[in-house]
Amino acid sequence: MSASVSMPLGGVQVGSYENYQQAQRAVDFLSDEKFPVENVTIIGSDLRMVERVTGRLSWGRAIGAGAASGAWFGLFVGLLLGIFAPDGSSWVGSVVTGLLIGLVFGAVFGAVGYSATRGQRDFTSTSQVVAGRYDLMCHPQSAEQARAALARLSLRG
Repeated sequence: MSASVSMPLGGVQVGSYENYQQAQRAVDFLSDEKFPVENVTIIGSDLRMVERVTGRLSWGRAIGAGAASGAWFGLFVGLLLGIFAPDGSSWVGSVVTGLLIGLVFGAVFGAVGYSATRGQRDFTSTSQVVAGRYDLMCHPQSAEQARAALARLSLRG
């Protein structure tokens, strides 16, 4: 079945919610009621990007974060190489060498990355896309059954 103007992607609307958790709760309830949830679609509308500033970025933080991520990668590589070590001391040496090389290269790459911004972005942040509302859409043949179940959910609170 193809989408059209009269029937939006996902079918017909059977519910509308302010946040994703409410829409997810509704679908979970439908699943608990043995409703065929493969006929349900959650569609987010009125999208906006939200960026939360988490802190100031300085040379120290940039180098430290690069060193930490490099150390984790170096530790991983060292552990992998240590598998092939002939004895215990070679294994420890492989792990420590991988860790140190990763730490140094991570710190260098952190510094290079920070210098590339030239002070234009001296902060750290996380971003996500959120919707203003979430519509629950359902296949037309099952829409009334879904609405009846969701009405029971709204009565429960």
